[in-house]
Amino acid sequence: MVGEGVLHECLQHDMVEEVLVVGRKACGITHVKLKEVLIPDFFDLTKIENQLAAYNACFFCLGVSSIGMKEPEFCKLTYTLTMNFAATLAKQNPEMVFCYISGAGTDSTEKGRMMWARVKGKTENDLAKLSFKKVYHFRPGIIKPTKGLKNTLSFYKYLGWLIPIVKLIAPETISSLKELGLAMINAAGKGYDKQILEVRDIIALSKNNSL
Repeated sequence: MVGEGVLHECLQHDMVEEVLVVGRKACGITHVKLKEVLIPDFFDLTKIENQLAAYNACFFCLGVSSIGMKEPEFCKLTYTLTMNFAATLAKQNPEMVFCYISGAGTDSTEKGRMMWARVKGKTENDLAKLSFKKVYHFRPGIIKPTKGLKNTLSFYKYLGWLIPIVKLIAPETISSLKELGLAMINAAGKGYDKQILEVRDIIALSKNNSL
């Protein structure tokens, strides 16, 4: 859902000249700005790594839910996979900006009780050590989906009516998918004064339209 929404904003944005989508299956979108490369295994990038050079930014939106997973499996699909991809990019282009979709509640200390939060925290911490120009960690909470896109999660399809109520009670827990996409584009193109972006930062950065 996040990947599709961020791609949607990139293809519409004047600041984005070209997008390369890396995935296991075709995204089903045709656009003059869009290129696509398919790989069966994100742990083996040897056949495509040369195609990853010369881009200004990576918007890393790949992720899995921790529900029903043991820590070693979740760590492999979250930490190991992300670090493998990011390290390959850093080798190809150290001037790249890396934007990572993490999540609200991520544990930067890596010592908390929540398994997923520790793993995400370790991923954030170790990404920051790579030789990128900048690394930004985006921690969205509840995400208001973009109408018309295909990959809206079932939670939002059936309980989306609750979003206005939650936003009234706890406005700093909700951002829209559009705001998240625009914030990532602005972080890559204009920068931001924080490395970790909570919901309030995502909303603020999405409105940064100054050149």
